[in-house]
Amino acid sequence: MRTLEIGANDAGQRLDKFLSKKFKNMPQSLMYKYIRKKCVKVNGKKCDIDTKLNQGDVLTFFIKDEFFEQSGEQYDFMKAPAKIDIIYEDENIMLLNKKPGLIVHPDENYHFDSLIARVQHYLYDKGEYDPCEEQSFAPALVNRIDRNTGGIVIAAKTAEALRVMNQKLKDRELEKLYLCTAVGIFEKKEDLLVDYLEKNEKQNRVYISKKPSPNSKIIKTKYRVLAEKDGLSLLEVDLLTGRTHQIRAHMAFIGHPLLGDGKYGKNEINRKYGYKWQALYSYKLTFRFTTDSGSLAYLNGKTFTAPDVWFAEKFN
Repeated sequence: MRTLEIGANDAGQRLDKFLSKKFKNMPQSLMYKYIRKKCVKVNGKKCDIDTKLNQGDVLTFFIKDEFFEQSGEQYDFMKAPAKIDIIYEDENIMLLNKKPGLIVHPDENYHFDSLIARVQHYLYDKGEYDPCEEQSFAPALVNRIDRNTGGIVIAAKTAEALRVMNQKLKDRELEKLYLCTAVGIFEKKEDLLVDYLEKNEKQNRVYISKKPSPNSKIIKTKYRVLAEKDGLSLLEVDLLTGRTHQIRAHMAFIGHPLLGDGKYGKNEINRKYGYKWQALYSYKLTFRFTTDSGSLAYLNGKTFTAPDVWFAEKFN
């Protein structure tokens, strides 16, 4: 028999979700069998797969010891550098300045280096995260940014911070502004663009049109020209809808592709300026909470800005 107590980072989950994270080497069918056969109990009582766990609950296990054994292998995140560019950090969250070229999460070409791996390595070195002490939680990223784009990424250190921030992101209570360099001089120095976007999964690209189609979604992109130089324009962009590749595709659709964008832009112009990455940066984040934000209420109204956006220096 083994027991464990549910901590703050584990509370609020369904039993089956918690067990899937806790026992990664346990087949799902066996997990359900253990629950059905009363080999797993909550506070000494029979439970169901959808039993909601609360902080302080005690789980009792009558299962094989092998599922509790640690592999002893080095954690994958330790293979990534612990170097990260931190804009802001407290006990709940981190705001990270992701540079172009770094993936945020592992993909099919994962080579043990990603932003989340660096965050976990950094927190492990600080003594703020130890997988051996956590039953099911690991520090996680709230928002994502494409590999070839830079900008502010939010990391949650606790389960509550992750839950609150995910909800704020979903409810659009996080205001994110972007900087980008577009090719050409804009006739309108600020405008709200409203069109329709359709995603092609096979091509990993999107297409914009003036009229809706059965598979398209409306997009709204607000921009303001900040500076002009050498036939290029520095824009501040506010995404009123958040679709895949929205800024890149929308600017290209109106005849002003982003500099350095190999998918929607013009390669001959990109080569002329020698841009390796697309000139797009999520540079400003403001917390505008309109609903309960729990332990993160202190962030409401605060604005954070990424320093030294690499392509913006050209316009100084």
